[in-house]
Amino acid sequence: MIKNNWTRAEIEEIYNLPFLELVYRAATVHRQYNDPQEVQVSTLLSIKTGGCPEDCSYCSQAARYHTDVKVQKLMPLKEVLAAAERAKDAGSSRFCMGAAWREVRDNRDFDNVLEMVKGVNEMGMEVCCTLGMLTEEQANKLKNAGLYAYNHNVDTSEEHYQDVISTRTYDDRLKTIDNVRKAKISVCSGGIIGLGETDGDRVGMLMTLANMPAHPDSVPINNLVPIAGTPLGDQNPATIWDMVRTIATARILMPKSMVRLSAGRLEMSYEGQAFCFMAGANSIFSGDVLLTTPNPNEKSDKELFQILSIKPREAFKNEKQQPGVEFQMIPSAMEALG
Repeated sequence: MIKNNWTRAEIEEIYNLPFLELVYRAATVHRQYNDPQEVQVSTLLSIKTGGCPEDCSYCSQAARYHTDVKVQKLMPLKEVLAAAERAKDAGSSRFCMGAAWREVRDNRDFDNVLEMVKGVNEMGMEVCCTLGMLTEEQANKLKNAGLYAYNHNVDTSEEHYQDVISTRTYDDRLKTIDNVRKAKISVCSGGIIGLGETDGDRVGMLMTLANMPAHPDSVPINNLVPIAGTPLGDQNPATIWDMVRTIATARILMPKSMVRLSAGRLEMSYEGQAFCFMAGANSIFSGDVLLTTPNPNEKSDKELFQILSIKPREAFKNEKQQPGVEFQMIPSAMEALG
């Protein structure tokens, strides 16, 4: 049953199920609402890198930390559109653009981002942005430019949040997500595990997401990639078992959402990733780099998809499926990954 009023006790009971029982239940829910052999492939590009005034303890792009990331201004429109074309040719159906801003400002850079959104949308790709906080008016401008989705993660539980970030509040994040929803843009919101949180914090994060007025259409589950020079540079990432458990719980709570196996995938074996897909993950990021952190290359993902008989999800599938129309398997698009 899809609902938006989960209690903490209910989520804790699910999260703490015996591991194989949890995976079995999540896999059962996944098959009720999704094609288990279909995975959405997205590409994420940093269009403006470094120099961010925020103090997110995990982030290589915060100006106050001494990392190897070099500050780069907003990329030219032609370069971004060329990157989107390459992503589409490699099999991605969604192109995500990230800028290391605290918030969107009404200036020339934002005007240029709107042109980027228009250009990618015209390619027939789902276009997503993650630009920091934004107002309802700015969200409407992005929507009018053709934006399909906006990413703004809650990161962790409300209780643990202040131990990770002090330069914006949890309510600030929820307000941006609300502005995105009001503009009728697809909400992409998830979190990161491995930030020194407890199991209770993971439950709290998932409860925040699952009890939103509508479940996020995409729920990225990231595993910390420790970056030298950041406060969490010496932190050990979460184990694969923690990732599977978090993904499985997310799938049960939010049956129709795209649960994205995101950062930290480079350190996972094929077997570990397969377990995540079994537990309900049905989306990944493709490409060598996720903003500034390493990611499996396209060749590796193509091999993994072939081993698991997975096919990429087509763009705008939700919009193409009419109510009452029986689900049909789409032809394999594996050659597109080549």
